[in-house]
Amino acid sequence: MFLIDNIVTAPLRGVVWLAEKIHTAALDEQQQEVETITHQLTELYHLLDAGQISEAEFDEQEKQLLDQLEHYERSEK
Repeated sequence: MFLIDNIVTAPLRGVVWLAEKIHTAALDEQQQEVETITHQLTELYHLLDAGQISEAEFDEQEKQLLDQLEHYERSEK
């Protein structure tokens, strides 16, 4: 009886396993994007501190990066 149960449920278990793998890959990709944005923000602050960009340039770029970061944080929930 267990053999028949295994044969019947195998396709479903395969689909669930595949869905879990896709979900994990999506979360990993999202985490990499968040890390990239965080790194870009850090670099932006360094450029401002070094006087290599103006306050206006900084504000514009910071807003774009923070908007991207907010998008990823909202999608996590």
